[in-house]
Amino acid sequence: METKLKIAVEEYQCSGCIVGGDISCFKHNINKPGIGCTEHMAGTLILPIIGKIFLGMPVGFNRLGSFSEMKPLIFTTFEDFQKTWGNYNTFNIPVWKYVSKENHTFIRGITPRRNEPFIHIILENCLDKIDCLEITQEMQNNMD
Repeated sequence: METKLKIAVEEYQCSGCIVGGDISCFKHNINKPGIGCTEHMAGTLILPIIGKIFLGMPVGFNRLGSFSEMKPLIFTTFEDFQKTWGNYNTFNIPVWKYVSKENHTFIRGITPRRNEPFIHIILENCLDKIDCLEITQEMQNNMD
């Protein structure tokens, strides 16, 4: 696995995982596009109403909600995302987008036909290629 992806997996998936806190237990999910660990289980719990969170993710993208099986998918570039996932469309709708200080783009969306949320992380700033609401730092500060 290339270094950029390894760092992203350790920061966004491994931190707070109940299976392991580093990439040594990583098992590539071959059934999904992008890079994601099949063993990942969000283990950080904030009670009483928030529930499970992805510890390494930014506010607004860190809550699992009622879909506890959600696992973030990581892509090196937007073009890599398009090759493996396709484009966002009627069946895969991005809702929020946010760029982190590391210049990584986070997308939270929904697949309405299956009633499943998703989180994609693209390791570059590609906000201009995604049509949905951009979450600003001010909005993020006011979320929690």
